[in-house]
Amino acid sequence: MNNASSKAIAVSHIINDVLIKERGRLLAVLISRLDDFQLAEDVLQEASIAALKHWTRSGMPHNPSAWLLRVGLNKGIDHFRMVKREQRKTEDLVDIFSDGQVYDVPETIPDERLRLIFTCCHPALEEKSRIALTLRTVCNLTTKEIAAAFLDNEQTMGQRLYRAKAKIKAKGIGFSIPDADRWHDRLNTVLTTIYLIFTTGYVMEAECPRSLCQEGIFLARLLNKLKPNDPEIEGALALMLLTDARSTARINIDGAIVPIEQQNTTLWLQNNIDEAHRILNNAIERRLPGPFQIKAAIADCHMMKPNPDWYQMSLLYQSLWQFEPTPVVALNWAVVIAETGHPELALNKLDELKEDLKDYQPWYATRAHILRKLGQKAQASIFYKLAIERAPSVATRQFLELGLREVTN
Repeated sequence: MNNASSKAIAVSHIINDVLIKERGRLLAVLISRLDDFQLAEDVLQEASIAALKHWTRSGMPHNPSAWLLRVGLNKGIDHFRMVKREQRKTEDLVDIFSDGQVYDVPETIPDERLRLIFTCCHPALEEKSRIALTLRTVCNLTTKEIAAAFLDNEQTMGQRLYRAKAKIKAKGIGFSIPDADRWHDRLNTVLTTIYLIFTTGYVMEAECPRSLCQEGIFLARLLNKLKPNDPEIEGALALMLLTDARSTARINIDGAIVPIEQQNTTLWLQNNIDEAHRILNNAIERRLPGPFQIKAAIADCHMMKPNPDWYQMSLLYQSLWQFEPTPVVALNWAVVIAETGHPELALNKLDELKEDLKDYQPWYATRAHILRKLGQKAQASIFYKLAIERAPSVATRQFLELGLREVTN
């Protein structure tokens, strides 16, 4: 391999790293300036291709992200000029830069992801489309990954994403955060999406090259500042802080997940826990219960010392069911029921969920766990193997392999 080829490969890796870490922020700014989801994605791709050529030949720029943004914006302006439409938009874009110099972009790129999330979560879109579009644009999840999260096939999800972007463009949905008193129609979806950003990072921590957990917490804190004293925002933030507090104890030295009740609690981040308790207590005092407050309370009960409060968790799941009567909530509730001493009842509930969750990996892992509690080792072995085949991460797979060994030895 000659020197030029080696350099090009090295530059390609750098570009990939920049996009993994900054794609959401770059897209948010490009969409805000160009007012077009698809065009923003296209020009960022074109800028990346241009970067491979220019950086290989001339060396790395001082700020790679700002370089990609400048070139992407210029390519967007070129697009408007080429098609000879929306002339005023072209003039407005040029006016952004002093003396018409389109490369005069600040070195510090503004963080406009929250605006992008509110745009994606407009009530004109179906809730499923809102969340999927946000995960695609803000988190850079692939269509395949999003489809798996929604138990859909990749083609169906691709069509859904395309229709959502087209609808935003056709309806002229503005790229902005509405006034706080108009958040009602979007807030639950926004919170759900931010929490999905967090959980995606939590589940894929070892394989994820950037901290989606910290991005989720950052966005929740920002929401809390924009609309203080909202109990559901507080509940979502408390939930993430409690979950993140366990991150240092979640994976053992062998790389396998450690269940909460078996974790070394001295490794938990006490500052996070204390902050979460303060926030959650404030939310509960407002006496406006909601799903995120309940989920935070469940997380807190799961972290009780010396043992989780399974009975209180079961009651909380009963309350959560009133807000979210979904198969996933039913599955998590079944786990708790098994831990309260009723594994047979929990197994019956899993049977009822089989059709809805046949493509959902945790259903297989849960069934294996409950069958093991019932002493049905042969059946447990079958479902451990099925769960391992579908495991979303190495750490999850290694944990399940430990369970498989226990029922086969």
